Amino acid sequence: MIFDRIKQLVRHPKKRSNKEIAISCEPLERRVALLDEGLLEEFAIERGSQKEIAQNIYKGRVNNIDQGLKALFVDIGIGKNAFLHFWDAIPAALDAGIELFERKGTKSKARPLRAEDIPNIYPPGSEVVVQVTKGPIGTKGPRVTTNITLAGRYLVLMPYNEQFGISRKIEDPKERARLRKILNELRIPEGMGVIIRTVGEGQKTRYFVRDLAILLQKWNAIEQKMRECPAPVLLYREPDLIERTVRDFLTDDVEKIYIDDENEMKRIKDLVAQISKRSQKKIIYYNEPIPLFEKLNIERQIDTAFMRKVELPSGGYIIIDETEALVAIDVNTGKAKVGKDQDNMILKTNIEAAAEISRQLRLRNIGGLVVIDFIDMKSRRDQHLVFEKLKECVRKDRAKINLLPISSFGLVEMTRQRVQESIWHSLYVPCPHCHGRGMVKSPETMSIEIQRAINRVIRLHPEVKELRVILNSFVLDRLKSEDEELLVDLERRMQGKLYFRTDPRINYEEFKIVNALTGEDIT
Repeated sequence: MIFDRIKQLVRHPKKRSNKEIAISCEPLERRVALLDEGLLEEFAIERGSQKEIAQNIYKGRVNNIDQGLKALFVDIGIGKNAFLHFWDAIPAALDAGIELFERKGTKSKARPLRAEDIPNIYPPGSEVVVQVTKGPIGTKGPRVTTNITLAGRYLVLMPYNEQFGISRKIEDPKERARLRKILNELRIPEGMGVIIRTVGEGQKTRYFVRDLAILLQKWNAIEQKMRECPAPVLLYREPDLIERTVRDFLTDDVEKIYIDDENEMKRIKDLVAQISKRSQKKIIYYNEPIPLFEKLNIERQIDTAFMRKVELPSGGYIIIDETEALVAIDVNTGKAKVGKDQDNMILKTNIEAAAEISRQLRLRNIGGLVVIDFIDMKSRRDQHLVFEKLKECVRKDRAKINLLPISSFGLVEMTRQRVQESIWHSLYVPCPHCHGRGMVKSPETMSIEIQRAINRVIRLHPEVKELRVILNSFVLDRLKSEDEELLVDLERRMQGKLYFRTDPRINYEEFKIVNALTGEDIT
């Protein structure tokens, strides 16, 4: 039996993973890309000008309490007050993705805190230790919680929450039983809790012991600063992008890590040495003339991934529109051949879309409410298949996701944890011509508006006989080619002269009318 099993394993070797991490370091930004079989699966960017504060821990001071919003406004020293909801100021239950585990000897606590207790515990002027769960977005200040967590390589330490859990993404019952045993044996200080992360699957006990020691050391440093420094003060800064990459992305199935900066390469090796010295061999210093992201075909994938329209293999496509309230995603058949086998083609396109949508959510770091409009499917079985495919694909996501089944209108509603602005907002700014609308007025519309403005100036300033119109060159082309007679008629009525001048600095929808003799703006 044993020899048969060995032969079977030899005949059918386990498929090797082909995951790679590429890290590009430049003076103004750092970028990290996770590739699976050459396909871009995760993308992160960090710029010196955009200081992220998500997961930072602060000692703040309560400025005021709003009973209507059931929230505290806390000064954490960043200019904008942080928003602390009453529910975020009481010990929280573990996330649905974590299985709660009762450790032996855990003592039951007194009456748990309730939301109505919070104003008495944290009156205005009092100090409170908080962690940022969502960075400032637009005009809104950061959102914070008193449920502090410190993420390590294999564990998450909860200093103020005596709960214990194991990630539900670890599905093997035997492995879960082994991890429960390890969790029982860890020497965790009273009043603290621990969660075993997905990456802890299959790891030896000594790795958990070492990870816990590092986390407790960090917490001791935070407590010391908490005692010594008055509020508001930063107690702990979340590691930078490179350190987070080592912590969160460097799993056993990653074959290589490329980095184009020698100093950062040495730092990564030092960080990896704390986890596994054997993994240091995976780190490769890239020093070739062609830029790293270009060599691995990442630049092109980034450019196509962030377009509004994303093509699918079958010829269909998806349209992604980010609005203030939600993200709308529309699935279309496009060039997909829809003939007699229409239902199967629609099903195939929708399944491809489900996989691509889950990837796009991660790549763009889209958060908040997402509404997906799949192509209409008559069969309930097909709808179920598409929904299950979407559920399967979003399991790869490290952000918390809530997913509702396909509605009677063919829509899927979901929420994805929003921690910071999406990468789209980091890379792009609203167009100065269309102001973010995505469209500009037609040349005909601009011609009509300019003629209307000239008529208004003629009526208000009959003494002015010479006008100069400063406008965009594209609009002037329309005026010269199609509306010349109308302009001649305007000159006849004002008994004067019209001059037109283009200005490369003026936007498409802008124009200016000035007194040609004095230069006074009389628009």
